[in-house]
Amino acid sequence: MSSLNQTPSANRLHISFFGCRNAGKSSVVNAVTGQELSIVSDIKGTTTDPVTKAMELLPLGPVVIIDTPGIDDVGQLGELRVLRTKKILNKTDLAVLVVDGIVGMQTADQELVELFQKKEIPYLVVYNKADLIQNVPTAGENEIWVSATEGTNIYELKERLGALVKTDTMTRKLVGQLLKPLDMVILVCPIDESAPKGRLILPQQQAIRDVLEAGAIAVVIREHELAATLEQLGGKAAMVITDSQAFALVGKVTPDSIPLTSFSILMANYKGFLKTAVNGISALENLKDGDKVLIAEGCTHHRQCNDIGTVKLPNWLRAYSGKKLEFEFCSGRDFPEDVSPYALVVHCGGCMLTEREVQYRMRCTVDQGIPFTNYGTVIAMVTGTLERSLRIFPEIHDTL
Repeated sequence: MSSLNQTPSANRLHISFFGCRNAGKSSVVNAVTGQELSIVSDIKGTTTDPVTKAMELLPLGPVVIIDTPGIDDVGQLGELRVLRTKKILNKTDLAVLVVDGIVGMQTADQELVELFQKKEIPYLVVYNKADLIQNVPTAGENEIWVSATEGTNIYELKERLGALVKTDTMTRKLVGQLLKPLDMVILVCPIDESAPKGRLILPQQQAIRDVLEAGAIAVVIREHELAATLEQLGGKAAMVITDSQAFALVGKVTPDSIPLTSFSILMANYKGFLKTAVNGISALENLKDGDKVLIAEGCTHHRQCNDIGTVKLPNWLRAYSGKKLEFEFCSGRDFPEDVSPYALVVHCGGCMLTEREVQYRMRCTVDQGIPFTNYGTVIAMVTGTLERSLRIFPEIHDTL
């Protein structure tokens, strides 16, 4: 995020456009967005990879528009494109199926509708090329006829999309709901070899913005300045929020009377999987020699020598369990559909993933009977601060 005013892509509504080749999908995308987002051609398969654009789209507000390759693509490369298209569904909040109005609904189109329904994704079927049809049929439920070239019903299409989705993504808070005006909130942000150069990570930025919008006061420090800061504030801090990696030190320094939690735990709650992460943490007590643990990250970044996902977490888990564990890793958009080989899945906070995508991963894991937890919950557990870090969420804390 380049500034505190810019909406992160992970917090935007993701609208994905699907359809067969040459249905005019990219033309519809361009008409809806009012810009040349996608290349338009009469040649089938012009869109070969998903095209993504973050923008403001009235009446929906901040969104991410995704134009996907034709679902009926052929050949070996075509199969890979179709697979990538289907993966887009996992982060899609609203699906638009563009159908060639002249050809009509194809088998591939119907299969997509079934996928939308199976994944409980709100969707709209858009019949394109209405300008080439003499008698346009009456649109059914979840359907609309448009002409991308003539602009017919494009305004109505945007209004229909706005009516399909009710989201609280932009009004929900990471921590603001727990604060009142003039509360003093200390944000502990370590600056070490794993910290990005010249910026704060997204959960830290989002927390600062939340504190400011609540009319509270944000005090941003490194972990080694915490003791002195608490002394200067005379113990008047309303809350301490720390990077999970500093839990052990921060937990010792912060008086028990001051609420303490982590950015990762707040993010898990914000994304809607904290309760599941806390339930999954009990698996740490049942790990056995030879068990495989999957550590999953939602973003990709250059690995440092003391990387949290590939180095620190495995070391903490081995030390805590006392077992000879095996670890496998995935990052970015790659997440295995089959997680049955693992005894535990440990996910990051999911700040770079949409709520739908991270919850899809959670459900995929839990449905296969595999415990699912996250970085912050694991670190709180192994440092003895889990109970304390969850006190701000009584409904979850009381389940411990």
